Amino acid sequence: MLYYKRCSSDNQNFKELVALLDADLALRDGDENAFYAQFNGIDALKNCVVFYSDETLVACGAFKEFSKDSVEIKRMYVQPDFRGKGIASKALIVLEEWAKELNYSHAVLETGLRQPEAIALYKKNNYIVIDNYAPYEHMKNSVCFKKVL
Repeated sequence: MLYYKRCSSDNQNFKELVALLDADLALRDGDENAFYAQFNGIDALKNCVVFYSDETLVACGAFKEFSKDSVEIKRMYVQPDFRGKGIASKALIVLEEWAKELNYSHAVLETGLRQPEAIALYKKNNYIVIDNYAPYEHMKNSVCFKKVL
């Protein structure tokens, strides 16, 4: 049975999944990984979710305030054995609903060209490509998105 828990970034299960995400991104991004890694710290994330299937860690995601009325979706990851089952979309919807509860009206996010499955996920969930925002405005690998919640 699939279920999720809201948590902050000090949740040990969230940290475990983020470590797997970071390892995956290091492989995909190569030399550029150090640039991206500096913006992906999890020390102060208050709005995180962890998905489980029975007792197995499945997926995670988070958001942080981006502006007065918007959040930035961060640290989205699904374990390889659970991909292709709609779990990433479920995690995204849970994060969007939580952001709406907190009166945010928009979500933005950044992903990379080397993550085509992430790009497909965000397009499928009605995110629109926008100009790259700071600090990604000069990164050719970055793709930024926005969605009205």
